[in-house]
Amino acid sequence: MSARTRTIWTFVVTSLGLFMVVLDNLVVSTALPVIRTDLGASIEQLEWTVNAYTLTFAVLLLTGAALGDRFGRRRLFVIGLAIFTGASAAAALAPTADWLIAARAVQGIGGAIVTPLSLTILSEAVPRERRGLALGAWSGVAGLAVAAGPLVGGAVVEGISWQWIFWLNVPIGVVLLPLAILRLRESKGPEGALDLPGLALVSAGLFGVVWGLVNGNGDGWTSPAIVAAIAGGVVLLAGFVAWERRAAQPMVPLRLFRDRGFSAANGASLFMYFGMFGSIFLLAQFLQTAQGHSPLGAGLRTLPWTAMPMFVAPIAGALSDRIGGRPLMATGLALQAIALGWLALVSEPSVPYSELVGAFILGGIGMALFFAPVANVVLSAVRPEEEGKASGVNNAIREVGGVLGVAVLASVFSSYGSYVSPQAFTDGLVPAVWVGAAVLAVGAVVSLLIPRKQRTQEAVVGEVVPEAA
Repeated sequence: MSARTRTIWTFVVTSLGLFMVVLDNLVVSTALPVIRTDLGASIEQLEWTVNAYTLTFAVLLLTGAALGDRFGRRRLFVIGLAIFTGASAAAALAPTADWLIAARAVQGIGGAIVTPLSLTILSEAVPRERRGLALGAWSGVAGLAVAAGPLVGGAVVEGISWQWIFWLNVPIGVVLLPLAILRLRESKGPEGALDLPGLALVSAGLFGVVWGLVNGNGDGWTSPAIVAAIAGGVVLLAGFVAWERRAAQPMVPLRLFRDRGFSAANGASLFMYFGMFGSIFLLAQFLQTAQGHSPLGAGLRTLPWTAMPMFVAPIAGALSDRIGGRPLMATGLALQAIALGWLALVSEPSVPYSELVGAFILGGIGMALFFAPVANVVLSAVRPEEEGKASGVNNAIREVGGVLGVAVLASVFSSYGSYVSPQAFTDGLVPAVWVGAAVLAVGAVVSLLIPRKQRTQEAVVGEVVPEAA
């Protein structure tokens, strides 16, 4: 097999794996109102339907990357695909909300293995001078999944049943498994022991904080259980940082954060996913719960928002090779903040779609401008042999942002609104979306700390030399 052919196959297999994982997350958001009615789920259970996936996903991303580096990236990629496919079938068979939440948690384990390794395997297969273009196309595939998620979810839920949003993953996984075995080249990272104490500390810490945020409104923010969960989670996360500073083989090498580009890109990712995905959780329900649209109708109406990354991300990826990631990421986050502010200003149960569509388009362009360069900025800030861990760190921070965004914005929603009536839903939506807009605006400022353009000098180990400061 020629190098060009192998690169093409690598792109196809890794991108389809990413597509499956991203599609599943967005499809579920569209189906939440139907799942709430069919399974009698509470707002807390709806949050956990999203967060059970994203929490295990976020916590285990670093472990997935580390296992791939140690035991073989192709081997772990295949295992991740198998786990995700099997858990999708289990979710489709769920008779209760609790069963569905458990299946979603297992899906998150599979996704945590597939996502960072798809990026690392592709990055290794592409020459460094063309990596921005390749990762931009990879981001475009993710954009296609974002675009297809609400539309496919709406069509499937309305035409068949919500269970089929999970059955869709099964044939994709079955096709990808043999392709990954036959077409991907095996590779490993530096040898090292797994950081089991670090994994335990960060897992327990994140679970405590997110559990407290999700259940705070229902149990009361001053209740002993909530205070203990959040405080205990914070203490454990602080212990994780302290442990990582002295661990011989740390899960997160803290020295990576000494690089300004790496730190700023990951900080911007945290704010991006906090603001945007927390808002998507509620806006996906607004069109159905408050405005009375069908799942398919809601998916079609969000298409101008979700389809933009598919078209814009490849172009932005190519541009990032020339001008660097900073202007693209800062502009993207600013556009998203403006879009959410626009939606917060006009949202009413009776607002016509013509007043929403402009904000959807603006937000979609902003997402694409951010998605395309961020991976290139992160990977360009580390040595080639550290790309697996860097990818895991970036994906973990991104998913933690999504978990916290859904939990915090849902808590804001519950403080001001409810599902009792369309107006009550809108009363909770508006302040929550304003919070999301503010968080994205902060992310735009943070992204300005990224050097204008940077490249890794392989001759100087671990040093990133900015071409312009």
